[in-house]
Amino acid sequence: MFKPNIQSALFSFENELSKKHKELLEKSKEKWFYKLIFCNINENIFKPLYSDNASRPNVPINIMVSALILKELKGISFDELMESIIFDLRFKVALGLENIDELPFARASIFNFQNRIADYEQKTGINLIETIFDGLTAKQIKELSLNTNIQRTDSTLISSNIKRYSRLKLLIEVLIRLERIVSDEDKAMFHNHLQLYIEKGSEKYFYKLKSKDLPHELQKLANVYHSIYTYISNKEVYKGTKEYVNFERIYTDHFIVVNQEISPKPSTELNSSMLQSPDDAQATYRKKNEKESFGYTINATETANPANSLQLIGDIAVNPNNIDDSVILNNQIDKIKDKTHDLNELHTDGGYGSEENDKKLEQLSITQITTAVRGRTSEIEKTIEIVDNEQFIYSVSCPCQNALSTPTKQRHKTRFDTNICKTCSLNAKCQIFKDNGRYYFKHEDFLQNIRNRNILNIPLERQKIRPNVEASMKEFKTRTNAGKIKVRGIFKTTLFAFNVGIAINFGRIFRYLSKLGILPINLTKNIAVCNIFSKLFERIKFNIVNFAINRIILNYFLIIRFSATSNSGGF
Repeated sequence: MFKPNIQSALFSFENELSKKHKELLEKSKEKWFYKLIFCNINENIFKPLYSDNASRPNVPINIMVSALILKELKGISFDELMESIIFDLRFKVALGLENIDELPFARASIFNFQNRIADYEQKTGINLIETIFDGLTAKQIKELSLNTNIQRTDSTLISSNIKRYSRLKLLIEVLIRLERIVSDEDKAMFHNHLQLYIEKGSEKYFYKLKSKDLPHELQKLANVYHSIYTYISNKEVYKGTKEYVNFERIYTDHFIVVNQEISPKPSTELNSSMLQSPDDAQATYRKKNEKESFGYTINATETANPANSLQLIGDIAVNPNNIDDSVILNNQIDKIKDKTHDLNELHTDGGYGSEENDKKLEQLSITQITTAVRGRTSEIEKTIEIVDNEQFIYSVSCPCQNALSTPTKQRHKTRFDTNICKTCSLNAKCQIFKDNGRYYFKHEDFLQNIRNRNILNIPLERQKIRPNVEASMKEFKTRTNAGKIKVRGIFKTTLFAFNVGIAINFGRIFRYLSKLGILPINLTKNIAVCNIFSKLFERIKFNIVNFAINRIILNYFLIIRFSATSNSGGF
């Protein structure tokens, strides 16, 4: 049963601290966390996770959500989190705990809470931690009066907490894990096929192989997979289990069957979306700047107007790492625009540019500023400007001349003066000159041309604001072990990303307000008032209890009197 966490805020162990300790606690990051994060978590959005029937109430939502954020803010493990909640007064303050010996939840409760969020997302497509992130950020941006018309975005690779497998190791490991879940009868059927693999394990078996043996072993595994799949594919009892799903996926991805003969697919036909590890079926492979990664991409978009006193992350997206940055932007830009309606300038690197994005950003009236050009650049610089929007007439310029376009059935055509081209020193490299002055292009080429030149049309101080978002991506990276997070799966990676995003924004606000000398609560001036209210409440409570007792005694005598008078014929 859902029950919101209602706190009195008048009675706390903080009242027992000395004046010096109160002042230190007042200035602490944890006290700011309580005011800025804990007190602004909307618990009601988690109500669908719990039963409507009268039952045992839930662990306070704002405490568990805040604990997950604190874990990423401090960069600690779950064990360290639990220890800190028990022994660290600052953690108790951050979580709004009133009693010094209070333990708000068991270790299992926070994992069950995450499972509830995962199940809810699977059913509805809504990630409640993302909703918390959006709500907190929207309020922070509003209260700090930040301009959101200019933003910047970037991505970083995050590796899943999985072991790296070669192709043979992966095939063997998936077989070993399948064998663990089948019945004793089926184990007997597979015994001859799997005995050697099970005895040695994927690591030891692989290390004893020589390079010349690898093709033979791959074909041998193909035959084993085919035999097991033929026998087990019709047994419903295994379908749906993680081990069988991985086995079937491997069988389909790595082998091909022709006329009942199975053979391994060539390595050139394998792709980055194939299963990388039986421990994380969603992780994908990507090689970027000569570095390999098995996992996901975290993409973050933040405010970037130079007039802002500080910048906050407003949007986060987690995707398999083999999805291109341009696709991520195409999928996210509508959501970003919905959250910040005044967005009209987005700074990216060249990897976010695409024809599809040019069209969508034009529709949303967003100017994309790229710090680099994607793909090959033309040796002869051309400028395309639109002259007439209604008749779609363009002006195309090169270093020596310009010409107006005329529409064709599918494209636009421009005819340059070849006499001028002949005198141009660049004609040896000019494709237009080689095509006798003809130049064909589409509206998409015009949009790309505009995108490539946008950075030159803004003030100099705005031309260098995109690289700062790389520092934000580094803040995500520093909370990992050399780029590898401690969890597996896209859902837990998403929780990590949004909790870190909340922590990053909080850290920026805390540093900004601390620099201004602003404090969350002036406890030293209000402590006397708190004590007065405390004594007053105790007195009121005492009077209420006395009144209740007196009322009970009075009712008791009235009942006795009524009984007596009834028996005597009165009333």
